[in-house]
Amino acid sequence: MQLLQLLSETALTYYSLLLFFSPGTLIVLKHPYPHKVEEPSIYESVRVHTAMQTGRTENDLVPNAPSLGTKEGYLIKQGKIVKNWKTRWFTLHRNELKYFKDQTATEPIRALDLTECSAVQFDYSQERVNCFCLVFPLRTYYLCAKTGIEADEWIKILRWKLSQIRKQVEQRSGPTSQLHP
Repeated sequence: MQLLQLLSETALTYYSLLLFFSPGTLIVLKHPYPHKVEEPSIYESVRVHTAMQTGRTENDLVPNAPSLGTKEGYLIKQGKIVKNWKTRWFTLHRNELKYFKDQTATEPIRALDLTECSAVQFDYSQERVNCFCLVFPLRTYYLCAKTGIEADEWIKILRWKLSQIRKQVEQRSGPTSQLHP
């Protein structure tokens, strides 16, 4: 009930965000879009309810649970050693950013664990435009999008992911740090 109220308030505030077509199909419009988007806590109850119905535990369902913060698309990535630029297919799911040779490849070239990423920011040091970088302890990844809007979308969702990761870390370590000053 709270979710329906939230959706109706959001729809009124941000015009028509949701369109219902055939039964079971929900379309979320991209613009206008609220500035702060948090995954609804209803996922927790859905996951627990599904676990109870299937006889599995809640933790069995976590890897397959849907996530709002997903994105995929082509980006141009700078190589580690030769520093040449190659177009790669990127997928962002949960706390992992994977890149593939192309959209049809089944095995990623690399999977980046975003829990190890310290920053995502625009990068103006490259000779290319629409670039941004992901800073990891052992390497900084330089990526470029086709447009500034696309680069901004990637940066926003990656920063949102990092903020969610930090919130989870703070929630886990909060009570512990109070016990051990």
